[in-house]
Amino acid sequence: MKVHTVTGGAGLRLHVREWGKEDAPSILFIHGWSQNHLCWKNQYESMLAEDFRLVALDLRGHGMSEAPLETEYYTEPQLWADDIAAVVDQLNLGSPVFVGWSYAGFIICDYLRAHGTAKVAGINFVGAATTLNNAGFGTLIGPGFLDHVIGATSEDLPGNIEAIRNFVRGCTYSQLPSEVFETAICWNMAVPAKIRAALLAREIDSDDVLTALAVPVLVTHGQEDTVILPAMGRHLLALCPEATASWYAATGHAPFLENPTRFNDELCRFADDAMVSRKGISSRLEGSTLAGTSPPYNRT
Repeated sequence: MKVHTVTGGAGLRLHVREWGKEDAPSILFIHGWSQNHLCWKNQYESMLAEDFRLVALDLRGHGMSEAPLETEYYTEPQLWADDIAAVVDQLNLGSPVFVGWSYAGFIICDYLRAHGTAKVAGINFVGAATTLNNAGFGTLIGPGFLDHVIGATSEDLPGNIEAIRNFVRGCTYSQLPSEVFETAICWNMAVPAKIRAALLAREIDSDDVLTALAVPVLVTHGQEDTVILPAMGRHLLALCPEATASWYAATGHAPFLENPTRFNDELCRFADDAMVSRKGISSRLEGSTLAGTSPPYNRT
């Protein structure tokens, strides 16, 4: 594992870690609202590291990245776009596959609007949100988020803790192992409530970006997701008619935590195909350490 400090938008310092082979194709993991790179532990400690260069950042305001409290650091799309561009460019990732969970759907679309797809091999949207407005509350964004957002953005510490505990519990359909659940609460609580609130202080409509996408797209979504509703995944698929869907039964908002074996295998296959499509190289899938174990993707 290597640790990097990357200079992002407006000079803000970003904490970035990487695993795997430095000369292998890159996968860039982008976490969600109030999370950090630790949520991808089941990916960077898996056999994916034998085939890919795995990179995960702490978004601005999260984890070990710089976290100014002023709202303006989180409401400007260009800053988010430049953060991702900085990671790609300063670490020489080439054309990585982006894996974006939840709020990261907004950030990936910020990047695409500002920088295009010239340095993107493919995108795996994982329980991803791409629309943030009043009309989407209750139709695209569900009670697993809405029921806890007031407490999670409050400065009252007891209420804040209770809201985060309930939010983390609601992110999965099945109960997480106690150690994983406790650690997830810790990394969520590392984000100040003011920053959680600032992340929600803008309206977002990414439909134009998604309609124009011309890179491979995989939409991974739990059928029991109450945080970002399956309707959001269907909306994304309708806008990206060439996208592939992977629906996870009996799974909530975090397929990569709830079913990491399937998730990692599907990501390996998708990334391999995206790299082949991008570079025109021979497929490396034959002989891969993760090949041949998952059910096929489906669009139902």
